[in-house]
Amino acid sequence: MSSAQISHLLPTYARVDLAFERGEGAWLVATNGDRYLDFTSGVAVNALGHAHPHLVEAITKQAHKVWHVSNLYRIPESERIAERLCAASFADVVFFSNSGAEAMECAIKMARKYQSASGRPERYRMVTFEGAFHGRTLATLAAGGQKKYLDGFGPVVQGFDQVAFGDLEAAKRAVGPETAAILIEPIMGEGGVRVVPSEFLRALRRLCDEHRLLLVFDEVQTGVGRTGEFFAYQRCGVTPDIMALAKALGGGFPLGACLATAEAAKGMTTGTHGSTFGGNPLAMAAAGAVLDVVLADGFLERVRRVSLVLKQKLAAIADRYPTVVAELRGEGLLVGLRAAVPSAELVDELRAEKMITAAAGDNVVRLLPPLIVSEEEIAEAVRRLERACARIAKAQEKPQKRGAAR
Repeated sequence: MSSAQISHLLPTYARVDLAFERGEGAWLVATNGDRYLDFTSGVAVNALGHAHPHLVEAITKQAHKVWHVSNLYRIPESERIAERLCAASFADVVFFSNSGAEAMECAIKMARKYQSASGRPERYRMVTFEGAFHGRTLATLAAGGQKKYLDGFGPVVQGFDQVAFGDLEAAKRAVGPETAAILIEPIMGEGGVRVVPSEFLRALRRLCDEHRLLLVFDEVQTGVGRTGEFFAYQRCGVTPDIMALAKALGGGFPLGACLATAEAAKGMTTGTHGSTFGGNPLAMAAAGAVLDVVLADGFLERVRRVSLVLKQKLAAIADRYPTVVAELRGEGLLVGLRAAVPSAELVDELRAEKMITAAAGDNVVRLLPPLIVSEEEIAEAVRRLERACARIAKAQEKPQKRGAAR
């Protein structure tokens, strides 16, 4: 947008002056015709890339039928998708919403309500972890506990006790007579693509079982194939009681879900929660198409294979440019490059290479290609990354040479 134009959008985003008009697979076409390799996927949303024919067909077909009827009536489409999600997971029941933050709100309410329905209404607090990001509502911001997101919005919602990432003893100390649950992301996405060790998650499971707490996983970013398993909890062998999903579940269509065991959800009876648009037929058509593709034989195996290729190639880049890339993180196609320079600099250089990526906490650049990305596209992405790193490394040499000349 030129300086002469005025936007009537609330200025809550630091938007790049770049817009796209169409896409196909892992590629986006800007309004000026330039082609960009999309390694952001709408921040892990476009799991099937852009304009996937099966997703387009499913949404178009449903659009000619019915979009929205409200939850005053049965929605057979949502019943079918809930059945498929439960069959593919630990869950017995599903609540559909429109976003990850809403899915997390449901998870928080469900954990509290479970304790109340179990005769322990004093238990409402949740142990959470520093650096986490659970959404932008007042409750989910409080769960994340990050000051930069909380400042200026008045009293912080009570009920969340943050402890240091990976500190099991601190988590144990935080559990008290008012604790209802422990909430964690198996991999912190916004927090810097920090993978939580499986043994730590297993210890949290034991802690919850010991104290009659619920274990809640935030899989908004990791769920639906992103890690190479359908859900991240399946790669670590730890089963939660409640799990929040969104992002990839709708393949780009706004959709969130809260999955739970029947026991964990026992307090969520008629009237305890709701969502006007949740589980509408159009969103369910999108989810059904995503599940068709991601749960097809061989799909997740292929994701694991190409993610290994990506990691191997990125490790070579990190070895060649240690003054640009300090560390490689992540699982599957949720990959983080902790930069040795300001992460924004690397993001900008990659965009100059017509490749889009996303920044994260801890000075990390996230690589989030669509799950349908090809090995050829991965090779092309790595070539563009290498050129970007080479330019940054070359610029680093100039001040040293001037100093040597003196």
